[in-house]
Amino acid sequence: MTASPQAFFLRSTVRGAATLALGALLVLPVAPTLLAQQRGPASVADVAEKVLDAVVNISTSQSVGGGQAVQPPRPNPPRGQQPDGQGPGSPFDDFFEEFFKRRGEDNGNRPRRVSSLGSGFVIDPEGIIITNNHVIADADEVFANFNDGSKLKAEIVGRDPKTDIAVLRVKPDKPLKSVSFGDSDLIRVGDWVMAIGNPFGLGGSLSVGVVSARNRDINAGPYDNFIQTDAAINRGNSGGPLFNMEGQVIGVNTAIISPTGGSIGIGFSIPAKTAVAVIGQLREFGETRRGWIGVRIQAVDEQIAETLKLGKARGALVAGVTEKGPAEKSGMKTGDVIIRFDGQEVAEMRDLPRAVAATAVGKSVEVVVLREGKEVTLKITLGRLEDSEKAQEAVVKPQAPSTPSTTKRLLGLELAPLTDDLRKRFKVGSGVKGVMIVSIEPNSPLSDQRVAPGDVIVEVTGQAIASPADLQKRLDALKKDGRKSALLLVTNGAGEQRFVPVTIP
Repeated sequence: MTASPQAFFLRSTVRGAATLALGALLVLPVAPTLLAQQRGPASVADVAEKVLDAVVNISTSQSVGGGQAVQPPRPNPPRGQQPDGQGPGSPFDDFFEEFFKRRGEDNGNRPRRVSSLGSGFVIDPEGIIITNNHVIADADEVFANFNDGSKLKAEIVGRDPKTDIAVLRVKPDKPLKSVSFGDSDLIRVGDWVMAIGNPFGLGGSLSVGVVSARNRDINAGPYDNFIQTDAAINRGNSGGPLFNMEGQVIGVNTAIISPTGGSIGIGFSIPAKTAVAVIGQLREFGETRRGWIGVRIQAVDEQIAETLKLGKARGALVAGVTEKGPAEKSGMKTGDVIIRFDGQEVAEMRDLPRAVAATAVGKSVEVVVLREGKEVTLKITLGRLEDSEKAQEAVVKPQAPSTPSTTKRLLGLELAPLTDDLRKRFKVGSGVKGVMIVSIEPNSPLSDQRVAPGDVIVEVTGQAIASPADLQKRLDALKKDGRKSALLLVTNGAGEQRFVPVTIP
């Protein structure tokens, strides 16, 4: 059997110089093509020339009262990530920070103005600019600085902290150079991309790299679906565009992973598909109008899938249903597993929030759930997420004290029936029913499941319980049926529910 030239060359590298030379001769006819593909585009100058003037620097200023820290606006970065445009954003910020530290009390009571820098890009020649929300958050004034040296004051049309998108408007004397969005769903891992922005205050900086991964969840928000790239993205690049090789914007640069704040080749961009939907709503309404069905969900792991007899881990497990919400009105129940929403498969939990948020308020959709091993189709008319967030939580009336009940140890937990004293002690509302977890032993099978004293076990594998004895009976019955694990529905004092799998002893 004759090996291909490429395969032969790879194997021959461990057989000595003579064999290597022979392998190299065999590879020569195809090497130029392969090397050209590995090097990527010979130049991106033509693409850059077309789009460079549409990329702007965003500068902001903010009044800071005496005694406040000199820090530009920034969100809380998720575990080890730095929003790439958050301050300093200018090479001089370290100097000024040290300057104010040295001045100490001399300037401590004097109001002053601080500034930060980011990036943005024009999508409408009439003056619509896109950037990150964290670039302009809390700013008193926002300015767009253009490649030709001109500067225009910008007004904030709308912003969305959940996706970190902001829309600005300037009033130019003549039409601006603009860029258009491309289809981020078509981008593939390994495709070449180009970032242009304002790293460390150095405006109009260009870097090139490849798409390292897609659909990244970095725990930055409920709709994480980032494009990961190794194109150099640094502080000040926030809000800048990520282009494909046709000069279309396929992402909005927003975060990096870095121990130092500088690029180590792990940057993240909001996909154009996500950004376009949000931008459209912000331009039309000045705010987002996301769909809402009124459920609290959690991921389905292998243990939960086994307990619920799902066959494999999939879908989004309903851990709670909002009273009088769209899901409750449709007949959805706690313990249902949502596997399809409006025709879209819900392969994992994080697929559902994105699908629901992207659905129009008031639209009626079909939702397929797994309930006790059978598929059930529900019809849900979506409400508006923002309305639900504004709704006030019910006020819990203080409970009269009563005599505490005797506790029982089970599953490494100290359990007790809910009493008025325990409700008051752990701030549990009167509407919560179940068994209180008073304490947890270090060797409890639930010690690493984020269960805490004050949590209440509401159900055991779909059956409500009211006492530690009920819990014991339910576990005994499941064990008799051959079950190896049970699914506890646990709630905290705030009413936030989640399912916790536990091995039956």
